[in-house]
Amino acid sequence: MGHIIRGGSPCAFDRILGTCFGVKAIEMIAKKQFNKMVALKGDKIISQPISKIGGQRKVNKEVYKTAEKIFIS
Repeated sequence: MGHIIRGGSPCAFDRILGTCFGVKAIEMIAKKQFNKMVALKGDKIISQPISKIGGQRKVNKEVYKTAEKIFIS
């Protein structure tokens, strides 16, 4: 997702991170760890219970206004 947000091609970190997330997901399936998601916390790849994921995140109005000027003209 990083390169999509930045625009352009994925860097080496993006490619390696995607692979590492996939490996972690397969490990979780093998251990029958369901209802969890793979996440990056600092420099560690972890599994996180989906129930612990916070609710909605709101976009700062100023960020929205800036994006609106750029993309909705």
